[in-house]
Amino acid sequence: MSSTAVLIVDDERNIRLTLSLALEALNIAADTASTGEEALQKLQEKYYKLMLLDLKLPGMDGLEVLRQVADKYPDLMVIMITAYGSIEVAVEAMRIGAVDFLQKPFDPNAVRDMVSRVLQTAPEGRPARKYEYYVAQAKQSINAGEFEVARVYAKKAIFIKYNRPEAYNILGGICEVQGDRHEANKNYRIALEMDPSYEPAKKNLEKAMKPPSARIGIAWD
Repeated sequence: MSSTAVLIVDDERNIRLTLSLALEALNIAADTASTGEEALQKLQEKYYKLMLLDLKLPGMDGLEVLRQVADKYPDLMVIMITAYGSIEVAVEAMRIGAVDFLQKPFDPNAVRDMVSRVLQTAPEGRPARKYEYYVAQAKQSINAGEFEVARVYAKKAIFIKYNRPEAYNILGGICEVQGDRHEANKNYRIALEMDPSYEPAKKNLEKAMKPPSARIGIAWD
């Protein structure tokens, strides 16, 4: 990945250093910026494939930088850095165009894993911008017990392709796990509207009609 250009944008020097050192292990020498304005200036001067962008910045915040990047540099992939638990902000960032998000505090291995995954390319294009990528990430997060993170990925999948059933079924399963039966069934029904033959949503709705003692598991796929 030595030819990959990455820009790190964070107002905290220690975070910039931590991210830069994490990327060195991938043979990536990253440039850095401490403000949104500085980041936009660097984007005018050099081509970058990926930007790691903190939400909280002095002056122009990360979401505004992301909006300008989405408009001016549509090929630039952006990983948003958010505070732990800032799920609503992560959803908004993914809606605007971020391809993934990191929650603070993070460890270098998590950074390297995500950057490697996002930078992977395939003959048909970047996996990180495809519906299937986000569905897979949602399922992986569910397996790790990270249901709110899975929710963000499922919603990003829906932003990309609203007429596919899988992400709605995943949202339904998350709602069911969290005790919101009404919202769960709503999402299962939407999944079946998108594809009446989609078996996981069928099974989940059929299960919802049974007494609680007879409900066994959630059909994620």
